[in-house]
Amino acid sequence: MFKKQRDSIRDRLALLERAQQLEREIINIREREQQRIGRDLHDGVCQYLAAIGFTAALLKRDLERELPILAEKAGEISSLLQDAAKRTRDIARGLSPVDRDEGGLESALDELASTTSRLAGISCSFICVGPVSIRDNARAVHLFRIAQEALSNATKHGHAKAVVIALEACDGALSLRVSDDGTGFDPTCSERKGMGLNIMRYRARMLAGTLEIQSNSPAGTTVTCTIGHRSMVEIGRELFPNRREPNRRSSS
Repeated sequence: MFKKQRDSIRDRLALLERAQQLEREIINIREREQQRIGRDLHDGVCQYLAAIGFTAALLKRDLERELPILAEKAGEISSLLQDAAKRTRDIARGLSPVDRDEGGLESALDELASTTSRLAGISCSFICVGPVSIRDNARAVHLFRIAQEALSNATKHGHAKAVVIALEACDGALSLRVSDDGTGFDPTCSERKGMGLNIMRYRARMLAGTLEIQSNSPAGTTVTCTIGHRSMVEIGRELFPNRREPNRRSSS
């Protein structure tokens, strides 16, 4: 009987491990493909748009004396192309956000806040407390995607006007918080409507961390992902909620 139980537990653990490996590979494949598309946009389309914009600017200069009306049109085309190149660059950075050579996660989150402020027309700021060092780029990307999804929920569903992204390292733990002043966030409703919250929670599990969603007072929401202080016992309880722990006898 005990052998059957052990075999059953071993089979369940093996199945769980294979499922987790598959989930990790799916996420990794998606991230690699996004990075490839981001590089193609940055190195290809952005450069092409910039070259056309430069040509239009030269045309404007040549037309200014003889045909000022056409020169004005050429100037408008040049401005539009510059804006298109900037927007495409923003998309490329969103697809491949964390660069090891340019400040890593801190730089990526700061850029995310700046881009959101410019494109969404809201106040979005980034603050960092303590030295943050994440050597594993995949872990940094997971944290960035959690912040990105929380920010998207705040602007699209919460209609927030102000958002603060905070990254804090303290006592061996790393905390990422996204706080907004929006209308609030209902996790149960969001779970029915989409996969965003589930993906955030999955990414937190991949980091062996926790994800908390709390209502602010008087309005708004705070999404917090914390990694570093989560024990293997807590992870085991989450994976096997019905598993009974053995009784421990106190030693005399």
